[in-house]
Amino acid sequence: HPTMELLLTELVQTLLALNHKEIHDFVKSYKPQNDEVGNLRILLFGPTGAGKSSFINSVESVIQDRICGRAGTDATSAGFSYTKKYKTYKINKGNQSHCSFVFTDTRGLESKKGVHLEDIKLALKGHVKEGYQFDPERQLKEGDDSYNSSPSLSDKVHVLVFVVPANSINIMSEDMPKKMRDVRLAASEMEIPQLAILTRVDEACSGLEKNINKMYKCKHLKEKFDELHLQLGVPKNCIFLVKNYTSEIDTNDKMNAHILCAIRRMINFGEDFVNNL
Repeated sequence: HPTMELLLTELVQTLLALNHKEIHDFVKSYKPQNDEVGNLRILLFGPTGAGKSSFINSVESVIQDRICGRAGTDATSAGFSYTKKYKTYKINKGNQSHCSFVFTDTRGLESKKGVHLEDIKLALKGHVKEGYQFDPERQLKEGDDSYNSSPSLSDKVHVLVFVVPANSINIMSEDMPKKMRDVRLAASEMEIPQLAILTRVDEACSGLEKNINKMYKCKHLKEKFDELHLQLGVPKNCIFLVKNYTSEIDTNDKMNAHILCAIRRMINFGEDFVNNL
């Protein structure tokens, strides 16, 4: 089996070898071939504080070539999810138009309460209405106002993405990988494609501030990469390392390349899924 360094370096080198504008334009101009799908729906799921909302902001930053921050984030949530609602974000590409893929943000996994796994499984099937307030004490039931009894193909999730912080994967409570694995198996039964992104790579490996591409040579990150692969069972070529835009005041090509690499794979997997339907 190829090592993480060889595998992911090859992915990024391929991306960088192509015309950067061409990849950027592909993401902006993508439209699902299946006429029943208005927008490709990508659901983000993972522990609280992993960077799900920050990833949405980072994607929009790449598309608009400027720092964006529509999805609310909080650096002082102290283990509690800042995102409380089931919320879908259209990615603005300028001129009052949007990309043909959307990100759905969810409440994060917490050590004690957090999101109900059954709510996430219902979301995968399209049964959760926009704006649903996640309740740690009660899961969504059929007949509730926020329950969508007749989901369209656009309401359903087309790609599931696990978002995990590289700097704290080894200190996550024991039940969190089990919960993510549970959701992964449910998605697999629905044949929904799955990927994973490791965020906060700069906090897990020092020295990346000057050259983000060095992440593929970091032994510590390789260990985190392998650990996530073993815990979730996500194939290695479906796990991406990403540095979100959190402290930068301008975008840059190196960070954009890694984010674009992940988005392009999500779009390709989602397109295959809806075409098979």
